Order: sequence, then C-alpha cells, then structure tokens
Amino acid sequence: MLKKTAFATAIAAAALVPLSQAQAADYQIDTEGQHAFVQFKINHLGFSYILGTFEEFDGQFSYDADDVDASSVEMEVQVSSLNTNHAERDRHFLSSDFLNASEYPTATFTSTGFESTGENEGVVTGDLTLHGETKEIEMPVTLMGEGDDPWGNYRAGFEGSTMLTLGDFGIDMSDFPESMHELELYVTFEGIRQ
Repeated sequence: MLKKTAFATAIAAAALVPLSQAQAADYQIDTEGQHAFVQFKINHLGFSYILGTFEEFDGQFSYDADDVDASSVEMEVQVSSLNTNHAERDRHFLSSDFLNASEYPTATFTSTGFESTGENEGVVTGDLTLHGETKEIEMPVTLMGEGDDPWGNYRAGFEGSTMLTLGDFGIDMSDFPESMHELELYVTFEGIRQ
C-alpha cells in the first residue's frame, strides 16, 4: 500500500510542474525539403580550399526557448553521400586512405549538454563518432529563428560550426601539410515541430 501511495504522490507532484519546466519540444530535421546541410571545408595544400557536403543524413532535436539548457540534438550521416563535385577525389576521400566508408558507413553525433552563451547563442557539447572513433566535441550554435511557416507547421532553425582534427578520429594525415590536418564542419538546419 505504501508503494502505491508513494507512486500516486509522485504522479500528482508531476502534474503540478509548471509548463515552463515541461520537456522541450521535439523537432524533426527537414531533410526532405532540403532545408538542412552538413558541409565541410578543408585546406588544399595551402593553396585553396576544398568544399564538400554530405547529402544523406537524418536527425532530430529538442528545443524550448524557456528552457534552452534542456536542448539536445542527434544526427546520423551516411558517409558515402560525400560530394565535393569531383568524382575521383570523392572516391579517394571515401577509400581506406581517409574515411574508409565501406567499413565505417555512418557518422553520428549525440549531444550531451548545452550551455547558453548569450541571446540566441550557445555551445553544444556531444559525442561525434567518425571513422570508428568517438570523441567529445564542442560546437558554438546560433538560433536563426523560430515560428510558423506558410504550410501550418512550426519551425526552428540553427547553424553551427567547429574545427575537427582528423588525427583525433584515426585519419592519418601525416603525408600532407599541417594545414590539411584540420577541417571546418558546418551544419545548418530547420526542424519541424512534431
């Protein structure tokens, strides 16, 4: 009887939690409408940059403007969808020399924390798994906007970028200039509230 009473008390207490403390709203990243991008930029031998994108990915995030510290995000990227507008280079990037997409077909990111750093700005911390290695990264992010769209949905959009050291993920860049040992990862997306 005591257990049932305690359980009932807990349910009643939960019902009294203010709405501002409720769980953040869930959003599905809008990849169907091509309103999301996972891109990168890497130096090419100190002369220029290679720009690329991963064309196939999926994800979701939770966000509540009244409780931004409860925000979270999860994404999964199909590594073989890499595109740098040069087929031979793409094949090389996807080979065992670099990403080894046949053995590690997906890259994932799961956030572990969020810290607000100002109005509409913060830093997401999480685990990035790439090339079979998982490392904690930080990515500064900006809320670009939120509100109703013309089709009856509610959307929120974010962008963020961070620098990745490829050696941290077991990708050997020792045969290349030091300027190529890092790349900039850039992510921007809209999500549709579910």
